Amino acid sequence: MTFSTLALVIVLGLVGPALAWRPGWHIPVIVGELAAGVVFGVTGLRVLHPDDKVFTFLADIGFAVVMFIAGTHVPVRDPKVRGALGKGAVRAVAVGVLAAAAGYGLATAFHTGHAGVYAVLMASSSAAVVLPIIDGVGLAGPAVLATTAQVAIADTVSIVALPLVIDVHDAAKAAVGAVAVAVCAGALFVVLRWAEKSGLRQRVHTASEDRRFAVELRVSLVALFALAALATATGVSIMLAGFALGLAVAGVGEPRRVAKQLFAIGEGFLSPLFFVWLGSRIDLRDFGSHPRFILLGLALGVGAIVVHAAMRVLGQPLPLGTLAAAQIGVPVAAVTVGEQLHVLVPGEAAAMILGALITIAGAAACAGVAARGFGGPANAAAPATGGAPTVPSTPATPDPHGRPTGDGARSP
Repeated sequence: MTFSTLALVIVLGLVGPALAWRPGWHIPVIVGELAAGVVFGVTGLRVLHPDDKVFTFLADIGFAVVMFIAGTHVPVRDPKVRGALGKGAVRAVAVGVLAAAAGYGLATAFHTGHAGVYAVLMASSSAAVVLPIIDGVGLAGPAVLATTAQVAIADTVSIVALPLVIDVHDAAKAAVGAVAVAVCAGALFVVLRWAEKSGLRQRVHTASEDRRFAVELRVSLVALFALAALATATGVSIMLAGFALGLAVAGVGEPRRVAKQLFAIGEGFLSPLFFVWLGSRIDLRDFGSHPRFILLGLALGVGAIVVHAAMRVLGQPLPLGTLAAAQIGVPVAAVTVGEQLHVLVPGEAAAMILGALITIAGAAACAGVAARGFGGPANAAAPATGGAPTVPSTPATPDPHGRPTGDGARSP
């Protein structure tokens, strides 16, 4: 890794914003970053070397920050979403049952032995993808709140479950490590809430802002890297450390200044570096040697949409069910962790990314349909249930660029 390589990586990261420039397309920024990495990595020009130790370490830092930001996107403080948790939980569980059956079928058909991984992938949702679409097209109403709750539950449970199913031989060790990380994250939440209620955070914030110390960002990064160190020592992926800390911060409420600082360091540098690195690791040439994994990718993507759309029988509108199937964080984590543990067979990582892209395409296609049924000025003024419009207001609802814009992102 040299400065010229680093400059190239950042330039390639600009492909993401270029493809996501039109808001109506609902293309996540990371799609372009992954594609650029594929072109310049082992699949294409082979200019980037993902096995470089410095490149890998920087990517690991980016992975931790990406999962941290993803955790802050979960609307844990929104009372309206909490009120819809019951219905959302029932649907999330039902999707999980269907996904388990489908995952077993796919693992049997493709002889990979990864039924649990496929089940988690198809059952997962991505708050970082779904919430910007909900916010961007102005979806509102009880059905949207229930879908938001379902996505939040599925996103959280899938992140926790993935380390346990991706390497079943070390599942017990992973479970112990996951508990250790969760306990420490819970302790951090208690400390953060005490600092908030006692006024300590506000005093530190005021002094830090006046003197430009960035103390809150420094403390957040210390906590993140400490949890990542614990996860590494206990054999758990750093994705769980980042996500758990993000949930803790979301539970207290992320200060707007910290959100802006994280946006700068995450979206401006570490996030694109991680996704370009990940794309450079994915070898699409494996599809040529193992073309059956193209079918696996299609099956994972279509299967995820089908099991989510099946919630129509429980009263969920079909466009919202398809929207809830959108995923990116869990497939990316599965590929990253699977490659690090060397448990994936050639072509399987590419298949997982292909499946995720199919769900994003499905969500983007249904966004306009959902907007006509559950959004827009007319709907907002006179929702079907009567009374004031119920627009999801989350503590960390990201805007189309992936940053929090909800009420919980407190002002300085």
